[in-house]
Amino acid sequence: MTFFPASSRLDAILDRAIHGQDLSVDEGILLLGQQSGEAIAQVRQAADTLRQQLVGETVTYVVNRNINFTNICEQHCSFCAFRRDAEDEGAYWLDWGQIHEKTAAAVQLGATEICMQGGLNPEAKIAGKALPYYVKLIQTIRQDFPHIHLHGFSPQEIEFIARQDDLSFIDVITTLQVAGLGSMPGTAAEVLDNNVRRVLCPEKISAPVWLEIVETAHRLGMPTTSTMMAGHIETPRQQIEHLEQLRSLQQTAVTQGYPARITEFIILSFVGEHAPKSLRRRVGRDQPVLADALLLTAVARLFLGRWIPNHQPSWVKLGLEGATEALRWGCNDIGGTLMEEHITSMAGAKGGTCQTVADLRGAIAALGRPAAQRDTLYNLL
Repeated sequence: MTFFPASSRLDAILDRAIHGQDLSVDEGILLLGQQSGEAIAQVRQAADTLRQQLVGETVTYVVNRNINFTNICEQHCSFCAFRRDAEDEGAYWLDWGQIHEKTAAAVQLGATEICMQGGLNPEAKIAGKALPYYVKLIQTIRQDFPHIHLHGFSPQEIEFIARQDDLSFIDVITTLQVAGLGSMPGTAAEVLDNNVRRVLCPEKISAPVWLEIVETAHRLGMPTTSTMMAGHIETPRQQIEHLEQLRSLQQTAVTQGYPARITEFIILSFVGEHAPKSLRRRVGRDQPVLADALLLTAVARLFLGRWIPNHQPSWVKLGLEGATEALRWGCNDIGGTLMEEHITSMAGAKGGTCQTVADLRGAIAALGRPAAQRDTLYNLL
């Protein structure tokens, strides 16, 4: 067996990634394990080079609004400070008028996208069924704003509807698609490792079910995003194996000729300031460590390679300054205006809940790179 110096092996891995070759799990772990400033700088530069090759210099953003329609939820994820029981103080459930009003205000500000996600509210039923409620959510917006793109309902919400109404995932996704849903967020992924999920979110769907729902969406022509919640109890191997499963999912969509695919990858750095003490003790910190998030950002760009070209940081998690720095570590998109954000801010995030277009363009301009508005599916506007 021939042994190569660590620096030589690092150079070889980075060269392979820049030239479009898929890295192995062990190679991804090696990249995450770099500790010297010089080696980390090499990883950053390689990720930035690959980003430039795949998507160019332009940094994109989307004008959108979050609508978290309810915080009432049947589940009890250990990291969540957003969910409430129906009888709790602070529990809410938006009515149709409030949803319409929020959409109208977003359209006035130039939004092209409404992102809808909420708690798994067992009362979200019309005539004893859950699916009609979610259809009406879509119709409430579509009837007066037919040109707005609706990005909503995570794989966990799809499973919830299917379970409530004894339907298949195909039935649920198809019905929402016909009603006017344009794409699905790839949230609720957390880390796609069931050992991690048993601690973080034991009531959530398993990793294989999450993957099944996203693949089903792609087969039906429903684009999705992809995410990883990182920086808590997961190991570097579990992080890379998560990326490997996303890469495999995208490879399947491409090789099988599915009409839709993953449009972007987002690292959602763990915010645990208001998580239960037991989890905070295990994690050892309440806020993201920017250096860790940036290295993972770069490695994700190199590992996902040409399969998922668009990468986005979370300014809610990292702050706008941290998200801007992530644009030097392989990201090409700075996200959306959001206009309101509850789930992460209630967990203790310091990044804020809204950015203006001027804020986002100013952050991009500080790097000397051009900015462009996009729609949800990365068409430039």
